[in-house]
Amino acid sequence: MSATQHSDRLAALARRARRMRQHIIRMTSAAGSGHPGPAFSSVEIVAALYFDEMRVDPQRPDWPDRDRFVLSKGHAAPVLYAALHEAGFFSEQTMLTLRQVGSPLQGHPHVKTPGVDATSGSLGIGLSQALGMALGLKMRGSRGRVYAVIGDGECDEGQIWEAALAAPHFRLGNLAVFIDHNHYQFDGPVCEVMNLAPLADKWRAFGWRVEEINGHDFAEILAFLERARASREQPSLAVAHTVKGYGVSFMAGSQEYHARALTPEEAERALAELAAAEARWDAPP
Repeated sequence: MSATQHSDRLAALARRARRMRQHIIRMTSAAGSGHPGPAFSSVEIVAALYFDEMRVDPQRPDWPDRDRFVLSKGHAAPVLYAALHEAGFFSEQTMLTLRQVGSPLQGHPHVKTPGVDATSGSLGIGLSQALGMALGLKMRGSRGRVYAVIGDGECDEGQIWEAALAAPHFRLGNLAVFIDHNHYQFDGPVCEVMNLAPLADKWRAFGWRVEEINGHDFAEILAFLERARASREQPSLAVAHTVKGYGVSFMAGSQEYHARALTPEEAERALAELAAAEARWDAPP
């Protein structure tokens, strides 16, 4: 791939990310509830997976050899719904029914929703689900791979570490996991609630191939994924350093938007920021 092609690839992903943030604001504002902050911190990761890495087909959501995605931090469901809408799994009209009675888009992901591979939201279970999928695909000899995003606060859960122990034992080279390390959970800073440091070393000690990356840098995300594909018998994990609320100035780094929708005034301001960023990007040199 030439330097120009690589640059175009990154630019296309950046545009997807901006649209996904706009979708997240619009759907949580329409619902009047949700978790925009932790959804924003994982936008680049999910965009890279759905629009560069994963083999999925919205016309065949149950394709047996597709790649699977598990959003273990299920409260960040709007980021997954934004990606699924962008990928063509459902319409904008459906996307804007988030959390409404009768909507297929529940507050946490559910397998009845087109494109959703795992019901999640009870923190800690997603990595075990991803492990089971990866093991099943390996036993079938499938080309399918499994990707998961877990929260740093979620690593307080004991089940995370049971799955962390099992994946290297079963030599699941078809499993790649991101820890969305935005340093905050609902009750406050992760380091104060339950100190995880040294986080990367803990996973290495369990037998994972571990990298630390900037979770908002597409070049670093894609490089990690390329190396993960080359790992045949060892699961891969990225400690992705991110910022809660990343992408909008007054949300970035704030715990305030962990579990509430923006006010109408805040939503208007945030959408204007994102539109201005898009306009600057598209302006001729």
